[in-house]
Amino acid sequence: MATIHLTKETFIEKVYDFSKNPGSLQFKGNRPAVIDFYAQWCGPCKMMSPVMEELSEQYEGKVDIYKIDVDQESDLAAMFNVRSIPTFVFIPMNGTIKISMGATSKEDFSKKIQTNLLNQ
Repeated sequence: MATIHLTKETFIEKVYDFSKNPGSLQFKGNRPAVIDFYAQWCGPCKMMSPVMEELSEQYEGKVDIYKIDVDQESDLAAMFNVRSIPTFVFIPMNGTIKISMGATSKEDFSKKIQTNLLNQ
């Protein structure tokens, strides 16, 4: 399974309907998720793209990995207070959302998924 690119409409459908639940994220997913906020022109984002694709295959059925283009969906980026890219939002099924900024190795990112989403 490849990463899933989200628009505002698919974000509302798959992640969070902010119009119905303003102010408190009520996650709609069936499994934990990572949201990758990126831009086409961003060098570190381009470095992370193949890593995110590999991780989406590695964690298929366990974690959903979404991508949001900050240039096309600036209101979604603002909702998560994204000020630099890449920014990654880890959404567990229960518990607190964690945010990580900047490019990292596949191994380090995998550890973040294990710790923040799969509690291992």
